[in-house]
Amino acid sequence: MTHPTDDPHALPPRNEERFVVTITQPDLSVFETLESEVRSYCRGWPTVFDRAHGSRMYDEDGHEYLDFFAGAGSLNYGHNNPVLKRALIDYLERDGVTHGLDMSTTAKRSFLQTFQDLVLRPRDLPYKVMFPGPTGTNAVESALKLARKVKGREAIVSFTNAFHGMSLGSLAVTGNAFKRAGAGIPLVHGTPMPFDNYFDGKVPDFLWFERLLEDQGSGLNKPAAVIVETVQGEGGINVARPEWLRALSELCERQDMLLIVDDIQMGCGRTGAFFSFEEAGITPDIVTVSKSISGYGLPMSLCLFKPELDIWEPGEHNGTFRGNNPAFVTATAALEAYWADGSAMEKQTRARGEQVEQTLAAIAEENSADVKEYRGRGLVWGLEFHDKGRAGRIAKRAFELGLLIETSGPESEVVKLLPALTVTADEMDEGLSILARAVRETL
Repeated sequence: MTHPTDDPHALPPRNEERFVVTITQPDLSVFETLESEVRSYCRGWPTVFDRAHGSRMYDEDGHEYLDFFAGAGSLNYGHNNPVLKRALIDYLERDGVTHGLDMSTTAKRSFLQTFQDLVLRPRDLPYKVMFPGPTGTNAVESALKLARKVKGREAIVSFTNAFHGMSLGSLAVTGNAFKRAGAGIPLVHGTPMPFDNYFDGKVPDFLWFERLLEDQGSGLNKPAAVIVETVQGEGGINVARPEWLRALSELCERQDMLLIVDDIQMGCGRTGAFFSFEEAGITPDIVTVSKSISGYGLPMSLCLFKPELDIWEPGEHNGTFRGNNPAFVTATAALEAYWADGSAMEKQTRARGEQVEQTLAAIAEENSADVKEYRGRGLVWGLEFHDKGRAGRIAKRAFELGLLIETSGPESEVVKLLPALTVTADEMDEGLSILARAVRETL
């Protein structure tokens, strides 16, 4: 813990004189007249960003912002990480292959070997690696398709407040009503079950789920698989207990269902360990990985699965951009730089997470009538208020004070903190000070 205080529940020093409110009006006309109304993040951060380094972003007018958003979890190692950037520049300067579909390339071989040596083997994980396409929803779609192919069944079980992507298969196992409505057609073959603590501990875990599975009159088709996030990022930073995840894994095994863990946002060290399910001591049948697997924010995703599930026919699932070789290069560099020694990155993430937790505890104590709960793991945290509109106002004020944070939850009622894992202790204290001020200055 690195707070400059002996009181674990004290807020970071205010130092409010160092914060400057952005008052210039940037030229947003081309975005507002030409770009689709579907754009979202730019509405909460009305400026034009120009460059970024580490945990800092800068707009065209030179205003500096501390980034506790990290590309929605795609920049675990910060913006333009110099180690990764050097590897990428060297590769491009020697005319390395940039587009290769699923052809064998030097960059892909280096990534696969490094991923096996530094991630899979140390954790005794037997997975085969599939490159399904460049985005997280591509990985989820391939996982669902494979589970159905293996089991010969259509139904997939997901959980309340889940988010798995915006393509149709992923939306069918997503809980958010607003996002589901965008599909424009019925979303079928997905059944939601209560996530951990959905009933505030009043109902035994999986009582409803198991009863439906065992009752021939329940109307629930036998599922091929269950898909779950260990921490629901978009759903409001809902953290599943290790014992709940273990019980879910055992239920899947008893009932002949595959367990899919969606580690797209919570993997690559976000919760501490490289995979978020490691703490629970489980080995999912299928794991989806994306966002920070490339290290640099380049599009890349993986679908990992046990060897006996690898029943694909050649070309049965493909995609033009599944072989993003520049992403292989930065992914390899990220693994070598941050995961070769085993535990240093994990320890740092947990230490920074303790900084966040202690500050959120202090904010909750100072605003006890307003704060409903704070929760998180590693370097993903949420602060929920009784007033569901408060989180949005806090994020707006934080932007004015030079901090980028977003909201999450079904009604955007949770302030979400998602800084880079490489954030320094001083940067963390600076950002938490801005957050504390933003909370004080909004009602």
